[in-house]
Amino acid sequence: MASPTLLSKLPDVGTSIFAVMTQLAQECGAINLAQGFPDYDPPLALQQALARHATTSGHHQYAPMPGLLRLREAIAGKTARVYGVPAPDAATEITVTCGATEALYAVLAAVVHPGDEVLVLEPAYDLYGPAIRLQGGVPVYVPLSAADFRPDWDRVRASLTSSTRLVMLNSPHNPSGAVLTAEDLDQLAALLAGTDTLVLSDEVYEHMVFDGEPHRSVLRHPALRERAFVLSSFGKTYHATGWKMGYCVAPPALTAEVRRVHQFLTFAVSTPTQHALADMLETDSGHDEGLPAFYQHKRDLFRELLAGSRFELLPVPGGYFQLARYHQISADNDVTFARHLTREAGVAVVPVSAFYHHGHNTGLVRFCFAKQDSTLRAAAERLVGL
Repeated sequence: MASPTLLSKLPDVGTSIFAVMTQLAQECGAINLAQGFPDYDPPLALQQALARHATTSGHHQYAPMPGLLRLREAIAGKTARVYGVPAPDAATEITVTCGATEALYAVLAAVVHPGDEVLVLEPAYDLYGPAIRLQGGVPVYVPLSAADFRPDWDRVRASLTSSTRLVMLNSPHNPSGAVLTAEDLDQLAALLAGTDTLVLSDEVYEHMVFDGEPHRSVLRHPALRERAFVLSSFGKTYHATGWKMGYCVAPPALTAEVRRVHQFLTFAVSTPTQHALADMLETDSGHDEGLPAFYQHKRDLFRELLAGSRFELLPVPGGYFQLARYHQISADNDVTFARHLTREAGVAVVPVSAFYHHGHNTGLVRFCFAKQDSTLRAAAERLVGL
């Protein structure tokens, strides 16, 4: 009997580069600086809270679809504290999701119709393009500056059309660590004034901005906030990427549309985990405040350790990734070099071409420095001699 014919919706999409490089690292016994996850645990108080709620508190059934009210109220309070803005309404403006990944997909599924255009500033996280296409949308890629990965607002203006449904932002930026300024947000607000174009602001690295600079959240900008979905990640903030916990803040009308989709994607996310995070937010307001210094130490240590290498290190204003040029080491394209580095040097990285829809060679690789100091030292020992 003949097998049924299946027409793929994403025929040109393979396994994510992050999964590929992590698997290669495991096969080679390499130090994994490729995939963006820490090799240290969440705060002990948070682990204890999860154990308590998962074993003795009876929190084993479905949470409310938008998320536990006490968690949403804690998120509202944290948002007001961190950004000095009016707290979003816990009932109508905050939705707890299965990581920022689900939040992003839910936003796109809720607002992007077939033929709608979505502006993507590139390089961009590899989820963005496929998720847009699965809704029948058209990704419109606008290149960031090759020198410093800053937006070129003239190019953005030239790319906006009557079909532009959404503009996607990511600050601090993955993979470069570039951060948006207040002027950037003002320029975008001026471009979108008088239009129905929405904004999706991926801010999962919001607490990792360095050198005394603040994070310029879209939530701080009234003209953008009224048309924006702002995504955050508990996984990034609390070193718990495997928990897959995030949330979306948006005005009531936009939140209602996200929830229409969210209820049919996951309906609700882990109940004991939500209670544990609520405990943490209610009792410990200092964790996020300490993250800039925590990660700046790791950034500075890693850069110091590689100072004697032949890698050319790019600036890192935020996030937990270090980009490096390797032209003094190899003439290979970045995919070949990344595989060689994993197999031969025992350090796994991500080729930056993976963040471009056409996959062109960038001559850049991305290191994740969200690792124990001992891990960074061990990796540097292998890299300095190249």
